[in-house]
This record gives sequence, structure tokens and C-alpha cells, in this order.
Amino acid sequence: MNNEYRRPRDASSVRQSHARTGSPRKPHSSSDKSKTFESRRPARGGSSSFSRSSERPARAPYRGQGGSHGGDRRGGTPFAHRTQNQKPRGRVRTTFDVSKFINKNPVQPTHVEAFTPTHTFGDFGLDHKIAQILEATDLTSPTHIQDEIIPHILKNRDVIGLSNTGTGKTAAFLIPLIDKTVRDLNHQTLILAPTRELAIQIETELKRLSHGLRMYATVCVGGTNIRPQIYGLKRKNHFIIGTPGRVIDLIERGVLRPASVNAVVLDEADRMLDMGFINDMRRILEDVPKGHQTLFFSATMSDAIKKLVSDFLQDPVTVSVKKQDITSSIEQDVIKYTHVHKFETLTKLLGESSMKRVLIFGAMKHSVEKLAQQLVVHGITAESIHGNKSHQQRQRSLKRFKDGQARVLVATDVAARGIHVDNVSHVINYDLPSTHEDYIHRIGRTGRGSEMGKALTFVEG
Repeated sequence: MNNEYRRPRDASSVRQSHARTGSPRKPHSSSDKSKTFESRRPARGGSSSFSRSSERPARAPYRGQGGSHGGDRRGGTPFAHRTQNQKPRGRVRTTFDVSKFINKNPVQPTHVEAFTPTHTFGDFGLDHKIAQILEATDLTSPTHIQDEIIPHILKNRDVIGLSNTGTGKTAAFLIPLIDKTVRDLNHQTLILAPTRELAIQIETELKRLSHGLRMYATVCVGGTNIRPQIYGLKRKNHFIIGTPGRVIDLIERGVLRPASVNAVVLDEADRMLDMGFINDMRRILEDVPKGHQTLFFSATMSDAIKKLVSDFLQDPVTVSVKKQDITSSIEQDVIKYTHVHKFETLTKLLGESSMKRVLIFGAMKHSVEKLAQQLVVHGITAESIHGNKSHQQRQRSLKRFKDGQARVLVATDVAARGIHVDNVSHVINYDLPSTHEDYIHRIGRTGRGSEMGKALTFVEG
């Protein structure tokens, strides 16, 4: 059983408790219904059989509504569910101007100046085996971030990579690190990612780019059995890919030894910071020997991230390929609905022929599951991903969506950064996001690369 979250007590259990204790029961108002929200219990990111030392310092609070299911998260009541007398906890939902959800004239990909790389993969001096693999995988020309950042990584420089999603960032750090490993089989890389889905996707890309090179990797993520990961770490690993919470668990167990790490990759560091991983990130980096190489990738650079960079990166090179705000390149609009007809409005929308592969975002785990089930009842193939599902269940749902067996994937914000699926035609915000940043992360699942996409947000009125 996944024990990362505890479901809030529902109304019936509260009424039963009042009946037993004799406590007076308050009149039930419509506003009371909105108080049930997705649990924000701190997660261990690991097995229920293991508890961490109570002497360990407390982590920084989580500041968002979304998050991962591979480590810790903190948060408070979403803004939309607070009563007037409740004090805000965690990140407060931004009050959105409806106009921020509308962009009917996006910048067409064909209008964006095409990037011409200054290098070919052959110019980087990569091992001939890697060059053969790249040719076999049809990687003929570097993307912008690959073109600029690979030479710096090969020269052992610490780097800061600032890029939007869909830019080829994963290959940008994996290709030079694989080359380093081919030349020195004792080279070990630790890659930290905010979500287990992203960690698994990095491993998949690693397998593709190192096919036939006999490189070993272990994925260390929460929400799944820790014992196979312990067993995997007993062999010699060239790459260890994990979420911060589970990596800390394994370090404390003594089976993951940072002292042997030569390079650290912090992928989507801004998301890890948002999710309350700052202390874990610092703890892990402090345990890695001095002189290691640190590769830092993020979409944004907040003051907290700048402080982390200042403390742990040595004379880093910054490469930024953020050409434009994603909101300018995705068509966006609002869908007006009345409360009683919200689901009917959605099903009518999904009946349009343009809705080929649709990602729907909901606010809470139980409502996401319910919505997916309702869609199936109405003849729409749908899957769901949320914190109450096991790791294996989530992977099956994601695979069905990627393979086209399910046209719709309904998800909480866990999917906003950790899930990368090509050719998502539409993103639908069935429930409003907590902040404008979350909105940007959500709609970024469509319109990836040179593809066009559309984002629709449900607004009551």
C-alpha cells in the first residue's frame, strides 16, 4: 500500500465521530463541501517499513499544491478551498485575471527563427561507439542546448542550463556523461529529478543513448519496493537516478555512497525547490566529494536557486536557450460553464474531432480518479495518474496514454513537470491551478518542440 498520503476524513466519518462523542453537529453548508482537499502529509518517498532518524533536521516547507510522489512535500489548503477565517498555509493561490488564460493568436513555430547549430555531433570528439549510437538513433544534428552545453560538460566545467521543456536537455547532459564513462569505467554519475516519472524517463533515454555499451544504472524512487533498489546498488553502477527523498533513504541505510560520485546532475531544480527538496539537495551535495562536476538544469532562477548555485557550483558556465515565454506560443482560451453542467461541458468538448490526445488537470486525487471513471462510463477512453495510485499503476496508465490506448489522461499536478508525452493536442485545466507558475507548467505539456498545441481553462460563470 502506498503510504505517501493519508486521505482526509470524509464527512460520513466525521458525523459518526460526532454521534459517538455527543459533540453537536454544525449545520452543513455548501461551503463545507469545498473543505475536502488533497492531503498534504509529508511523504517519505520510500518504503513504509523504514523510518528516518528523528535527529535529522526538519526540511524546508513545501510551497505548492502540486508535487511529486518520490519524496517529501509540504503544503496547506489550496486558496480556493479556504474559508474566510482560515489563515493561508504554504503557497497561496494567485488571483487570476481571466485574460491570462486567453491567447488566440499564438506565435506559430514556423515564425520562430530556425536554429542553426555551430557543431555536429562529430565535432565534439565523442568516442566512436557513441557516434555510432547517435547515428543509429537518428540524432544527426544537435539542438540549441546540446550545441552549446556539451562542449562545456566535456571540459569538466560546472554548468547552469536554462531551458524550456522539449529542448533536448536530457540528451544534452547524458551524451557527454556517457562519453566520460566510456573513457573511465569508474566514473559515476548521480542524477536527481523531482518525480519518479521523470527519473524513469531519464533512465529510458540513458538506455537508448548507451545501447550496447554495458553501462549499469539503478533508479531509486519512492512509491515502489526499496529492496530491489538496495540490491541494484550493491553492484557497480555508472549512473544512479533518483528522487531526493529516496536517495536520502538509501544514503542513511549505507547502501548509496556519495563518496564515489564524480558528477551530479540536478534536473528541473526549480521544481525540486518548489516541492520542498532544498534540504535534501543540500544534504546530498554536501556528502559528495569536493571537486565533483555539477550540472544544474532549471526553467527559472529564483533567489533560492541562485543561493544553491552559489554554494555548490564552481565558476559555472550559464547556457540559456529560453527563446520566448511558452504562453506566447500556445493557443489558449477559457471554457465558461455552470456548476451543474461542468461535466456535460467537458464531454461535449471531448467529442470534437480535434481532441486527439488530451491531458486534463484536476486539483485533488479523489476527484481526478472519479472524473476518469465518469469519462469511461460515457464511452471516452481515459486513464488517471495521482498520488493514491501505486508506481506500477501510474506507469501502466501513462503507457496506455502514450500508446494511444487511452485518448485522455486525467492527472493532478504531479504530471506538470514529470510526464513528457509527445503530440498532446490539448491541455484542459478542469480545475484551476494554484499559481500562474503551475499554469505554465501544465500547458507546457502541449505544443512541445515545433508542434502546435492548445490549452483550455474551465472558468465558472
